[in-house]
Amino acid sequence: RRLAVKGSSNALAQQYESWRQQLVYARGELEALIDFQEDQHFDESPSRLIKSTTSKIIELKAKLQASIENASRGELLRNGINIALVGAPNAGKSSLLNCIIGREAAIVSNEAGTTRDVIDVGIDIGGFYCNFGDLAGLRNTSLNQEVPVGSIEREGMRRARERALAANVVIAVLAVDPSGNVDASSNSGVNINPEVAATLRLCDIEKQAVVYVINKTDLLVSNERIQTLQAQLERKISDGTLPPSSLPITPISCITNQQPLRVSGGVQELLKSLSKLFKDLTATGDADPVAWESSLGATERQRLLLEQCLFHLQRFLARANQDIAKQELESESVDIVLAAESLRSAANALARITGTGEAANVEEVLGVVFEKSTHPFTDHSNTRADRCSRFCVGK
Repeated sequence: RRLAVKGSSNALAQQYESWRQQLVYARGELEALIDFQEDQHFDESPSRLIKSTTSKIIELKAKLQASIENASRGELLRNGINIALVGAPNAGKSSLLNCIIGREAAIVSNEAGTTRDVIDVGIDIGGFYCNFGDLAGLRNTSLNQEVPVGSIEREGMRRARERALAANVVIAVLAVDPSGNVDASSNSGVNINPEVAATLRLCDIEKQAVVYVINKTDLLVSNERIQTLQAQLERKISDGTLPPSSLPITPISCITNQQPLRVSGGVQELLKSLSKLFKDLTATGDADPVAWESSLGATERQRLLLEQCLFHLQRFLARANQDIAKQELESESVDIVLAAESLRSAANALARITGTGEAANVEEVLGVVFEKSTHPFTDHSNTRADRCSRFCVGK
């Protein structure tokens, strides 16, 4: 609700317009040098001016990056957090889903491979709307398997991988191997399917959170053995077999006497940990809480345009740094035409958000060149005569 109220205010529009005006002014500085450098006197050399502009663009880039990150967090709050349950067949993914939501949404059977398609279920966890996806179990598709992989199961595994790579949070459900000897030197205590490990390694750990749970711990007779399994799994994470975990490894059991749907056996601890993780995923920055809370209300379209603007700013910085290095090494004049074009594209991306239009950018750039207005990169305490001494042309 608070996001909806902030999204209806004018705070975001004012912020984006302020950034656009800064880009217009920076572009105007460069355009003035491009068009009038030969027949007009400027107080600053091209190299010094582009260095000054670059420092301002770096500051603006940091603000854009923070706004984009918060826009993504806002999308999580509005659209829900997508969670994928990944694991081998019969690892207990469907049982875990049923325990979490408190009803039999997915069929549970002793037969491996019961789930063939993606089962999506929405639920509120700690005030965060979550969309859990129960996926088909992943296993080797080679022809020499005891149970051949059919076309339907193969398609189900393809969809499972696709859903896992698109999720915000991936919960890897790893089951205790009842046939293995659970001790400190054994590698068979937890069933780590190679197909599951390969899918987890494909996850983007910068954008996705990976959480590990060890299921079927009711098969173990002591807490020491559970700790041994946790240590075994931590070694697999340390040696790169599995990607880093966003939460401590959680042992669970989905089986309780006479009450198969009651949240128990570590599942409650898992939900508490997930709630804390969701808070971290949607947390705002500390530098300017009001501004960052406002940016949470940005829509997906606005976020995509901000990413376009950021891309052009990065191109500007790359070109500007190349030009500065060239000027310092070879004592040549700085070529700022391409750098100015990057600023134009960046400002146009913001103009598409505010509805200003590209034509307004052109008029404002001319205003900067002929010093018809006060600009956001200048020191507003200066007199108009001081500003004109730098930019007024054609006088």
